[in-house]
Amino acid sequence: MLWLKAFHIIFMVTWFAGLFYLPRLFVYHAMSKDKISLERFVIMERKLFYGIMTPGGIITIILGFWLLDYGYSGLWLNIKLLLVLLLVIYHVYCFKYLMDFKHNRNKHSHIFFRWFNEVPVILLIAIILLVELKPL
Repeated sequence: MLWLKAFHIIFMVTWFAGLFYLPRLFVYHAMSKDKISLERFVIMERKLFYGIMTPGGIITIILGFWLLDYGYSGLWLNIKLLLVLLLVIYHVYCFKYLMDFKHNRNKHSHIFFRWFNEVPVILLIAIILLVELKPL
């Protein structure tokens, strides 16, 4: 079980790396005006989303559900699962914004994406506190 838990954490870190960095790329993308930069950001965002972030998220979730077989339970776990669902929804929004930028449909400013970038930070803090402290 410790190996499973270790790999769950490793892939969670990979997923969060993407969840932190992709919206930061959106900030810079929204500020860019020249064609070369715009094309470069589309490539960077695509590679991050499909090559790192999505595989990290999928493997994290699979390993997390596998860990449920080891008897974890309690209200803290239910809340954690709800927060993970919010992360999945956030991930889907990242995909939507990725497609908006790819097809030149972005309607948001760099300030919006700066605030959007804070969501996974709050969720990460809440999830770690729930897992480590199990307050409920």
